[in-house]
Amino acid sequence: MIHRWSIARRLFVAHLLFMVALTAIVGTASFVDARDSAYEEAGRRMAGIAVAMADTPFVREAAGTADPSALLQPYALKVMQDADADFITIMAPDRTRWTHPREEELGKPYIGSIDTALDGRIFTEITAGTLGPSVRTIAPVRDADGTVLALVSAGVTVRTVDVAVSGRLPALVALGLALLAGGSMASWLLGRYLRQVTRGWGPEQLAQLFAYYESVLHSVREGVILIDPKGRVVMYNDQAAVLMGLPPGPSDGGSPPDQRGGRSLAAPSLAELPLAPSLKELFESGRTALDEIHLTGPRILVVNQGPAVGPGDDWGRQRAAVFGTVATIRDRTEIESLGSELETMRTLSDALRAQTHEHANRLHTIVSLMELGRGAEALDFATRDLELSQRLTDDVVSSIEEPVLGALIMGKAAEAHERGVELTLTTAGNRTGPTAVTGLAVQDLVAILGNLLDNAIDAAAEAPAPRLVDLTVETVAGALEITVEDSGPGIDPEAVEDIFRHGFSTKAAGPYGRGLGLALVRQAVHRLGGSMTISSPAGALFHITLPTAQAASPATSLTTTTKGQQ
Repeated sequence: MIHRWSIARRLFVAHLLFMVALTAIVGTASFVDARDSAYEEAGRRMAGIAVAMADTPFVREAAGTADPSALLQPYALKVMQDADADFITIMAPDRTRWTHPREEELGKPYIGSIDTALDGRIFTEITAGTLGPSVRTIAPVRDADGTVLALVSAGVTVRTVDVAVSGRLPALVALGLALLAGGSMASWLLGRYLRQVTRGWGPEQLAQLFAYYESVLHSVREGVILIDPKGRVVMYNDQAAVLMGLPPGPSDGGSPPDQRGGRSLAAPSLAELPLAPSLKELFESGRTALDEIHLTGPRILVVNQGPAVGPGDDWGRQRAAVFGTVATIRDRTEIESLGSELETMRTLSDALRAQTHEHANRLHTIVSLMELGRGAEALDFATRDLELSQRLTDDVVSSIEEPVLGALIMGKAAEAHERGVELTLTTAGNRTGPTAVTGLAVQDLVAILGNLLDNAIDAAAEAPAPRLVDLTVETVAGALEITVEDSGPGIDPEAVEDIFRHGFSTKAAGPYGRGLGLALVRQAVHRLGGSMTISSPAGALFHITLPTAQAASPATSLTTTTKGQQ
C-alpha cells in the first residue's frame, strides 16, 4: 500500500512521525531538567534554613540544657511554618531527635546519614524518612572550639517538589503541542508543494516515467531540444544533434550528471553552440512556432516550439510556472528534394500538354487545308511549323548535353511561351554535358536553375511587353556560370538580403506559402561552394558561378554581392 503513496504523502507522514518523536524527546528532556532544577532549588533553600538555624546562639544554648526539646520544639515548628519547610529536625550527635513535626517521633533516632555533618561539613541528600522521600540538608551546630554540639536537618518531601514541578507541566505541554503543530503545518505545506510539483506521483512512478522519457528521446526520429528561461540548453537528443550539427554531449539523451565523477555538468548556452542564425534567433526569442522552415547548411528543417509549462495550484490562484521552451525538429530535406523533382516533372508535363494542344491545332489546320485541296499550302505550313518548333530543341540539344537540364530548360521554355514570355538560351564554352558538371549534383543544378527561371518568368509575365527572359550557360576555367536575366521590375537594392531569407516574397502567398525558392538557391550554391551576384540593369539579373571538379580551387565560399540600378 505504501508503494502507492505519493512522494508528498510519504514525506508528510515521515516528517509528522519525526515531529512526534522530537516533541516527545524534547518534552521528556524538558520535564527531567525542570525536576532536577526543582530539586536543586529545594536543596539550596533547605541548606540556607539549616545553616541559619545552626548558627543561631539560641540553638547552641538549648543544646546544652537538660531538656533541649522543651526549648527547641516550639522554635523549630515556628521556623518550619515561616520558611515553608516540611520538617526541621534538631538532633543530638547520637541521632536522638529533639524536634520533629510529629510529637510521637521525639526522642527516637534520626533516619538518615549524619557522618558528614559530624565531621563539621554541610551536605544535602535525597532519602526516605518518617515523612517519606525528601530533599534534606544537614548542618552541624558547633561551639567556639568547633565541637559539634547538635545537628540541624531541614527538608521538604519529594511530593512537595513534584507538586512544584507539576505546575510547570502546562507550559511544557503547550510548548510541545506548539512544536508539534508547527512541524505538522510545515510538513503539510511542503507536502502540498511537492504534490503540485510531482503531480501526486510516487517515486516508483517517477522512475518509470523517467525510463520512458529516456526511451522516447532516443527512439523518436524527430529532434528534441529543451531550453531553460536563461537561454541554457538543458537537453537535446541524438536526432537533434544530427540535424543541427551539434556534438553529442552528456546532455544528449537527457543525462546531465557526469556519472564518472559524480558532478553535474553545466548546461551550455545557446551562444556556445554552433547553431544556424535563424535557429538561434528562434530559440532565444522563446516564441511559439508552428511548422517554421529553417535552412541550416545542407538541411531544410521544420521546427515547432512551445513553452514548457508546469502544473498550477489546486485552486487556480497561482499561474503555472514556465520552465523554458521545448522545440521539436523534423528533417524536410528529402521531401523538398522530391518536391523539386516533382516540380520538374510537372513542368515537363505542362510543356507536353501545351505542345499537344498546339500540335492538335496545327494538325487540324493541315487537315483542313488538305480537305480544301490546297496541298502545297498545307506542306508549306507544316514545313515552317516544323522549323519553328525544332529550332529551340536543336539549340538545347546542341548546347545542353545533360539530359535532365535540357529537359528542364525545354519545359520552362514551353511554360514561358504559354504565358507570353520569350525564353532565349545562350551557351558559351564547352557543351554543358556530364563532363562540364562533374562534381555538381544534378539535383542541386535543377533546384538552382528551376527556381531562378520560375522567378524570372513570373517577373517577366507581370511586366509590360516585351516580356523576355535570357538564360546564359557558360563553362570557363573549370567553372559553370549561369546567368538569368528578366525584363521585370527588378529588385530593390535594400531588399537583396531579404529575398534570400526564408518566408520573404514579393508575390502573394500561395496555399503552401512563399519565400522558399531563392532560399533553396542560396543553400544549394553554398553547398556546392559557389558564389552569386545580383544586379538590376533593367530587370533582375542573377549570376551564379559553380566550381567543378576541374577547378583549380575546388572549394570557394558563398559571396552575395549587390549592384544598384545602372
